[in-house]
Amino acid sequence: MIVVVTGMVGVEKKSYLGGVCRLAAERGKEVLLCNVGDRMYGEAPDIAPGKILDIPMKRLSSLRRSVFKDIIAKAQSAPNLIVNTHATFRWRHGLFPAVDFDQMRQLNADMYVCLIDGVIAVHGRLYDEHSVEHSLKDLIVWREEEIIGTEMLCKGINEKIPFYCLARGAEEQTIETFYRLVFEGTAKKAYLSFPMTAVGDIGHVQREIDEFRRTVKPLFTCFDPGDLEEAYLPQKAEAAREKGLDYVEVAALGRSIRLDLHEIKQIERDINSQIYARDFMLIDQSDMRISFIPTMPDGRAAISSGVERELQHAHEAAKEVYVIWTAQQSPSVFVTQTATEVFGSLPDAVEFFKRKGYVIDRGIRS
Repeated sequence: MIVVVTGMVGVEKKSYLGGVCRLAAERGKEVLLCNVGDRMYGEAPDIAPGKILDIPMKRLSSLRRSVFKDIIAKAQSAPNLIVNTHATFRWRHGLFPAVDFDQMRQLNADMYVCLIDGVIAVHGRLYDEHSVEHSLKDLIVWREEEIIGTEMLCKGINEKIPFYCLARGAEEQTIETFYRLVFEGTAKKAYLSFPMTAVGDIGHVQREIDEFRRTVKPLFTCFDPGDLEEAYLPQKAEAAREKGLDYVEVAALGRSIRLDLHEIKQIERDINSQIYARDFMLIDQSDMRISFIPTMPDGRAAISSGVERELQHAHEAAKEVYVIWTAQQSPSVFVTQTATEVFGSLPDAVEFFKRKGYVIDRGIRS
């Protein structure tokens, strides 16, 4: 199995993929990880760390081709290979490709994965560990360019091989997701759907959603929109502005990170448009959609317009659509007519999936 993994600077793919290789080793699979950036620096010891994109484009291309030539050779004998690279770079040279199509055809990968993360986490890592000047607008644009660039690369090389977009989120969970994508190809892939922004401050509802996510993730290869949550940023920024502040404090990477209100305002439209496009992409790369609809304190179902739109999209894409509806009120026809099955509780849904043979039983409680 040969997997090409891309992602913008600041996602920290190397450490993440190291975790994937350790998990694979624990499960008896040998995986060779080739970090293209490290190998380029290894071939050019005269280049200072962090300065490789400043060298002339001709030398940069020559270094890259030399490294990929070695990786292609290693691919002939490695039982499993992960190539950690970028699809694009945006630097002083402008936007330019980070790979060559002729060499990617020779590599003949079995899968492409674009690893992404939230702009807050990426901003925090770049601030701490890299001398990369950036704004939040830069980060959200770079992320979109990397996703599109990777998808175009994949389809340009071989449109029959899979391309996935994966948010790294809670690393210990998404490393498992990555492993299953690569090594458990027959496992069902599920897109998880649930209300987010509107219920974020309702404690018991949020706990129910968290329990849903914890329960379902071990059962399938899950794509979880909650692994990359940014929709709350504009609301948080507005609340800070009303207090007379010009910044907002948000939690990421296990600490508090300060963001400029003006920069958040600049990306508000981008956040909304990327959520819309990305969630549909995650549905399209899944086999099924599992939607959890909790109950609001007043007894109403906590179903948002976004969840309803995702239901319709999954239905029209001929995906299996499962809805866990916990409210006493009956679901509307727009739910029942787009759902494959509707369940009254999470345990009922899990039991159904086990009866259908969809779940690889890993000793997870239901």
